[in-house]
Amino acid sequence: MTQRRNILFFMTDQHRVDTLGAYGNPHAATPVLDELAATGTRFDRWYTPSAICTPARASLLTGQAPFRHKLLANNERNVGYIEDLPDGQFSFSQALRGVGYNTGLIGKWHVGTHKVAADFGFDGPDLPGWHNPVENEDYLRYLEENGLPPYQISDRIRGTLPNGGPGNLLAARLHQPEEATFEYYLATRTIEMLERYADEYREGGIPFFLALHFFGPHLPYILPDEYFDMVDPELVELPKSIAENFHGKPPVQRNYSAHWTFDTMPIETTRKLIAVYWGYVALIDKQIGRVMDAARVLGLIDETAVFFTCDHGEFTGSHRLHDKGPAMYEDIYRTPGLVRIPGAPEGVVRDEFVSLLDCTATILELAGVDAAPAVDSRSLIPLVGAEEVPWADDIVCEFHGHHFPYPQRMLRERRYKLVVNPDSVNELYDLDVDPDELMNVYEHPEMEPVRRRMMGSLYRQLRDRGDKFYHWMTTMYDVGEVDYDPTQSGLDESTYSAATDGAVGGAVVS
Repeated sequence: MTQRRNILFFMTDQHRVDTLGAYGNPHAATPVLDELAATGTRFDRWYTPSAICTPARASLLTGQAPFRHKLLANNERNVGYIEDLPDGQFSFSQALRGVGYNTGLIGKWHVGTHKVAADFGFDGPDLPGWHNPVENEDYLRYLEENGLPPYQISDRIRGTLPNGGPGNLLAARLHQPEEATFEYYLATRTIEMLERYADEYREGGIPFFLALHFFGPHLPYILPDEYFDMVDPELVELPKSIAENFHGKPPVQRNYSAHWTFDTMPIETTRKLIAVYWGYVALIDKQIGRVMDAARVLGLIDETAVFFTCDHGEFTGSHRLHDKGPAMYEDIYRTPGLVRIPGAPEGVVRDEFVSLLDCTATILELAGVDAAPAVDSRSLIPLVGAEEVPWADDIVCEFHGHHFPYPQRMLRERRYKLVVNPDSVNELYDLDVDPDELMNVYEHPEMEPVRRRMMGSLYRQLRDRGDKFYHWMTTMYDVGEVDYDPTQSGLDESTYSAATDGAVGGAVVS
């Protein structure tokens, strides 16, 4: 494949994989993304490194896992971690700038508190925050210039908090035409930048990377009538995990369910919320289509690689939860991932475990840039090219907290998933038998061989990559043999000797 490709990168926020027709939703109105899947590569085991906005987006920018870049929480709910990447941090955008690329980002940034996208070499308006910033000056200017009405909502959907107060806004009806929506505005600004970049590409040979990052379909789902009422709630098949009873699960999950007020709303409201969520995805799909149409008119399609993915998923009622949080279910960790590279085979479907992180090395390779600094990323180009290459048969994900510190690590294999929760019960799911992850079989006696094997595998992978979470595992679980002093004291030669002689499970007897 030719190097120095133009790149269009579409990214959504909090986007379930099962909202797209390409991933099997028969009621989805997603023709643009479905066409991208049909003419490119659909990844069926695409995971986020962490199901929280800022850590995931920082991982995309740097090609590093969250534990390594250390930007571990959203600043709005920061729990004491750093809030910006350090000066000198590698980013793919600056690397592309260094070889002559135009680099633009329209939409959600959310990679820190004080440093903005421009600090990392991106062109585009500064649009801070986690939700559509409807008071942003550039958006208000867009409305005024086009004679469009201001933001106004009704028909709010929310539950009741445990303390009796009103719950978080989950959805509302927007009293604006489609052309006034923030999503339409973002696509318009993207098309304007694409036209500018296309001119510079034709006239000066300057390639471009242009990202459109939507703030949706993150809740609250705020949509005009056409999309708010697009899907009949009667067509919505409720997720089986809505039967979650939290038996044998970490208690934090029940607390999060109460925080998101699931049990204070009738089941009909849940159906409506899912229907509106699908409508939100349809609105975004249409705006992506506008940008793709512009790329065709500009003659860029055959010279431009196209990505579509998101930062993480969304519960939308699954497991009696909304949003995301300290529960490492497939709903928020497995996400859509579509890639089309000119010249690559069409209609490819891959089932390897890949990550949002792998976009970084892929982007760098397409630009002809050394991907070595993206140390936790691996290029997807061989998979997009339908090559058979050795690939890991599992994936590790991490979480560090949201609202409060809550460290978790996950090992996902094809059949089983292990989640380590230091403050609570661990989780093990047999996804062949229980794809909805309702039954935690961690303590089941017959699962002891699987539990022990996966614990050892997760331990070794964390230790090899330098994720110090493994120290807790050394002392608390059977992780197999260790070849170092797990106390790290260096003061007790008998402890060190026993450890190096092959102590099992971190236990040392002197």
